[in-house]
Amino acid sequence: MASRGFDASSFLIRWIIALVLVLGTFNPTQFSYYGWVARGGEQGLPFKVLAGIALLIIYVIYLRATWRSIGPIGLTLAAAFFAALIWVLLDTGILNLDEPKAITWALLAVFATILAIGLSWSHVRRRVSGQADMDDVDD
Repeated sequence: MASRGFDASSFLIRWIIALVLVLGTFNPTQFSYYGWVARGGEQGLPFKVLAGIALLIIYVIYLRATWRSIGPIGLTLAAAFFAALIWVLLDTGILNLDEPKAITWALLAVFATILAIGLSWSHVRRRVSGQADMDDVDD
C-alpha cells in the first residue's frame, strides 16, 4: 500500500476526528454521549452500554498512541503549553472565567489537539529527523 506523505491536511484530519470523538463524548450541550446517558432511563440501555464500550475502545487506541508517541514529557509539555495559552486568552479577555461554557469548549479543543498531536508526532519526527520509529513498518 502506497503512503502519500504527511502534511497539514493529514494533521487536520486527525484533529477533526479527535475533536468529533471528544465532543461526541462530552460537551456543554445535551448532544453528547454524556448528555444521552445523563438523561437517564432504562430505555435504550443496551445501546448506551454498547456506545460506551465503543468510545472506551477508541479512547484506549488514541491515548495509547499518544502516550507512545510523545510520552510523559511530551504530554506534560503540551499540557503546560496549552495551559499557558489559555492563561493568555484569559488575561487578554478573549476567554472569560464568568463564562464556564467557553472555558469548557476551550479545554475540549485542547484535549482534542493533544490527541491529534500524539497521533501525528511520529510522522512529524520522521519528517524532521529522517529517522523512522521502530513501530514504523513499510511494505
